[in-house]
Amino acid sequence: MGGPLLTLSGVAKRFGEVEALTHVDLDINAGQVIGLVGGNGAGKTTLLRLMAGVMEPTNGSILFGTEPVSTMRAKLGVVPESTGLYSRLTAWENIRYHSRMYGISDEVAWNRVSHFANRLEITDSLSRHTKGFSRGMRQKTALLRALAHGPDILLLDEPTAGLDVTSARTVRSLVGQLRDEGGTVIYSTHHLAEAQQVCDRIIIVHNGTIRADGSPSELLEMTGDTTLENAYVSLTSDKARPRNEDNSKDGRLSKWWRKFLTGSTPQIKEVGEDE
Repeated sequence: MGGPLLTLSGVAKRFGEVEALTHVDLDINAGQVIGLVGGNGAGKTTLLRLMAGVMEPTNGSILFGTEPVSTMRAKLGVVPESTGLYSRLTAWENIRYHSRMYGISDEVAWNRVSHFANRLEITDSLSRHTKGFSRGMRQKTALLRALAHGPDILLLDEPTAGLDVTSARTVRSLVGQLRDEGGTVIYSTHHLAEAQQVCDRIIIVHNGTIRADGSPSELLEMTGDTTLENAYVSLTSDKARPRNEDNSKDGRLSKWWRKFLTGSTPQIKEVGEDE
């Protein structure tokens, strides 16, 4: 595909009287890890959901190539902060069910998943039910689920939130591997140091607007600062607004993401059967 993979033009999103995002113009090109950086309520989660085709913008357009992104979800892999796994299924059953939704054979899904599972050191746990999984194990399973159908863009919402140091490092290492293999990753985080470590390009979101967009060195040049932390402070010096993006409890949010990712609750007799 020539040109950007994803194009946002004049995008705005309102929730009632609240303007979550205002006039966002972005091009997402292939082969980059792109960080969405901002504090709570900045608008980055809303922006990520718009990019994923979960929400429709109030104004503007979001295109995957030349088509509305909402019609091209099979080209996207999404890992929400609330992983949306079915606890009564094993890790592999969660992954397999999701892959079947996209018409991917079990063999193809397994071959792709096993490649990344070894890197994430989760292969021996794929046959376990996810109910007893740690936060890190759930996040790794959600990553494999998102990668199983071979998406063109992987969207990650706070992928290392709540993880221990080792698990977070493993996730960041996998993101680097995906980039080295020509993949495209959109990486939402409020940790500036993490974005600087893993991202080629950083988009700073504050109070519903894009304050800056460039490589770490370009952001420093833009502000004249010597550290990225100082550059961020310079670009977001006005007071942050109260958080209005999503006040849902984790349980409700997890169910919402499951509905988006899989469409319906799987029947365990169909999905949980042994091959």
